[in-house]
Amino acid sequence: MRNRMIAGNWKMNETYTEGVVLAQGLAKELADGTGDVDVVVCPPAVDLKGVAEVIEQENAPFALGAQNVYWEESGAFTGETAPNMLTNIGATYCIIGHSERRGYFGETDEDINKKAKALMAHGIVPISCCGEPLEVREAGKHVEFVVDQIKKDTEGLEITDPSKFVVAYEPIWAIGTGKTATADDAQEVCGAIRKTLADIFGKETADGIRVLYGGSAKPNNVAGFLEKEDVDGALVGGASLKADSFAAMVKAAM
Repeated sequence: MRNRMIAGNWKMNETYTEGVVLAQGLAKELADGTGDVDVVVCPPAVDLKGVAEVIEQENAPFALGAQNVYWEESGAFTGETAPNMLTNIGATYCIIGHSERRGYFGETDEDINKKAKALMAHGIVPISCCGEPLEVREAGKHVEFVVDQIKKDTEGLEITDPSKFVVAYEPIWAIGTGKTATADDAQEVCGAIRKTLADIFGKETADGIRVLYGGSAKPNNVAGFLEKEDVDGALVGGASLKADSFAAMVKAAM
């Protein structure tokens, strides 16, 4: 049985102080607990320490995630963050392969694969993103495109505990555009992702890996996605920047 997951990607929003206030608000909204739903917040790197302190002080029912990582342990990599730096600050999850990292910063599937291996070596759960641009969707090649990403992103990975690896399907054309994939659209691709994971790691492992939907997910549409067999939660963007709306999505998943 897979626990559902609601993960919030704050992207490049919230100063240190604003991040603390947002985390405090979310802790208050979720004070009664989250049931069997795993909740993760992924603030900008400069906010990680502040949010970690809120989680500790408030005994908040959510985990801390980062938005990016580099695969080397240390060295002359100005501006990057090593996996052990994330563990030291209390992060237990990390988003990798987000379409914005791929599109704006040129990250490749090979990069994402290296990051996944580095994170897992340090006990950090990757939230590994995949998804197709509009032109691929319109050409009807979206499933093939995403399956190819999954194969490359997971090459050589060893998954002994399927709860320690998460995939997030995010159709690029539905991120920040106001467009949203239908629940059936999400199921089509998430189902293909799970089948591909079964081909790679075996059915038992694949059945334990959570596959999230990301792309303009909001309180008023998340329930429809969660009704689908292979959609185990959501990677939330804009709606995670308000404690009440994000909490509402968590409660919808409970």
